[in-house]
Amino acid sequence: MSAAATAASSGGIKVVSFGCRLNTLESAGMREAAGRAGLSDTILFNTCAVTEEAVRQARKAVRKARRENPSARIVVAGCAAQLDPAAFAAMPEVDAVLGNAEKTQAESFSSLPDFGVSAEEKIRVDDIMSVTETAPHLVDAIEGRARAIVEVQNGCDHRCTFCIIPFARGPARSVPAGAVVERIRRIAASGVAEVVLSGVDLTSYGSDLPGAQSLGRLVQAILAGVPDLKRLRLSSIDSVEADEALLDAMTTEERLAPYLHLSLQAGDDMILKRMKRRHSRDDAVRFCEDMRRRRPDIAFGADLIAGFPTETEAMAENTAALVEDCGLAFTHIFPFSAREGTPAARMPPVEPAVVRERAARLRALGAAALSRHLSERVGGTAEVLVERGRRGRLADFTPVAMPFGLPGTLAGARFTGHDGSALQAAPLQEMTDQHV
Repeated sequence: MSAAATAASSGGIKVVSFGCRLNTLESAGMREAAGRAGLSDTILFNTCAVTEEAVRQARKAVRKARRENPSARIVVAGCAAQLDPAAFAAMPEVDAVLGNAEKTQAESFSSLPDFGVSAEEKIRVDDIMSVTETAPHLVDAIEGRARAIVEVQNGCDHRCTFCIIPFARGPARSVPAGAVVERIRRIAASGVAEVVLSGVDLTSYGSDLPGAQSLGRLVQAILAGVPDLKRLRLSSIDSVEADEALLDAMTTEERLAPYLHLSLQAGDDMILKRMKRRHSRDDAVRFCEDMRRRRPDIAFGADLIAGFPTETEAMAENTAALVEDCGLAFTHIFPFSAREGTPAARMPPVEPAVVRERAARLRALGAAALSRHLSERVGGTAEVLVERGRRGRLADFTPVAMPFGLPGTLAGARFTGHDGSALQAAPLQEMTDQHV
């Protein structure tokens, strides 16, 4: 749900990506497709539509890019472009607009010279609701990252009242398990230590495939079929959709990372009902308790929305208490932002100042929870997946400041302290030498 932008350049093609991890992955697929089409001096924008602010930031970035690159071709794609292609096509800075189904296809970029100059002629956006398949067409790994992200699912069949994304991504659809296993086998053979399974509604994986397919069965197939893979991680899941095979895998498979990021959104039953979520507060707490019994080393993260329409102070307190009741170590806090076209945008709003105060309160609780989580790991040892920028992650997603180790490798470390946001690490050998 973040609107933060990331940028990457290669071969005269620059990609600016807004929003979620899946968008980041698809941005790499866009750059690859544009490269295959022979483009150069091109800037690709992969937009996010989760909030109006995300759309505003994308438009602002497009205008800035044109000022700084007057001769470059500018292509806008992604969720915001899918939902309102005409608005982007009307911008004089934009040369072409591609939908979510078109943005990773080389033929879309090959036809760019044929695009006209009128707003209507700039648009190549089909009806996303008619898309029924997700092909395993994306790149294996994100450049500069220590892990590979693999899209196994796209789209969503749910209709949460605050969310516009189903209309930008289309219906839920899954990549067949055989294609996923084969792709991950190639990734592991290339030396990548960790793979993250990603999707818009990941726990709905398999509902559109023949047979009794599920996310848990896919996880089991990957771990059985790719013995060289060191770590398999899941992106955000909906706990109410977690199948028994997934729970069993989390219990028994050490290579399945002991971390779950949960789409909780709120901790009050009335607000959850008005959000049209499919779980209750007790469901969320029980799920975390059950998973902790199954996997004592597990850590949890969650998305929480502050100031949803009609939220009272008591309702806000119920959400705040969820941080401790679920034992959350990582929190993503979002002040409610009305998205035009959603039912929540028509509900009685909470005063903006109150929304900001409640979001700040949740962030403070989340920061305290992370600090406690880090303190519990000080003095311990574990393998760290080393990333660029002297950073790393434990299997349970804990961030580590890494002054040693090669990016992309797993390094043994002892944790000597923390700064509130990351563990501080020393090499195991160094620590041993100090005690000789």
